[in-house]
Amino acid sequence: MSEWIDVAPADEFKPGTCRTVDVDGVQVAVFNVGGSYYAVEDMCSHESEPLCGGDVEGEEVVCPRHGAHFSLTTGAALSPPAYDPVAIFPVRVAGGRVQVKDDRWE
Repeated sequence: MSEWIDVAPADEFKPGTCRTVDVDGVQVAVFNVGGSYYAVEDMCSHESEPLCGGDVEGEEVVCPRHGAHFSLTTGAALSPPAYDPVAIFPVRVAGGRVQVKDDRWE
């Protein structure tokens, strides 16, 4: 069973920003979108480009390399050239810290 991994103090993780953290060997991009937190695998399913550097449009992240859109809530690929989803991860704020965990195997 995975443990919760600290991403950043909530008061230092400003809206509109992204942080990357290693969760059980997987790079995870954690986004603060207007005070709501989302976590997805930090790798475009099209060509393995990090998503953390992409633009955020509402609850979507745009891959900076080829422009594929992914849902931050479901991980679904929403536009070509990506067709496969990215993994999503639970996020919480506990003790003033943003945390994420890998629950793919639970």
